[in-house]
Amino acid sequence: MVQLPMLTHSVFFKLKFPKGSLEEGEFLQGAAKLASIRHVRNFRSVSQLSSKNDFDYGLTMEFDSQEHYDSYSQHPDHVRFVENFWGKYVADFMEIDYEEMV
Repeated sequence: MVQLPMLTHSVFFKLKFPKGSLEEGEFLQGAAKLASIRHVRNFRSVSQLSSKNDFDYGLTMEFDSQEHYDSYSQHPDHVRFVENFWGKYVADFMEIDYEEMV
């Protein structure tokens, strides 16, 4: 069986609330729950170190296929996170999805 390229989903963002705030903690706790959704691999929550952009945080995760990524995107827990946190807490973001080059 041929191994298909892995898909990496990443999103980098700035919150509407200051670092260390209660809202920051709520958002990051909610985001961490995304790791338990089926097919999510290597979930990471990261903090920006560079001054070359305005984003403070990032979330990255990997999927074995586009089908697995689509399943994650439509999963009720992901939809709920977007509805309850993303729109209310995020000031700006950039999403980057990519696959390994073979």
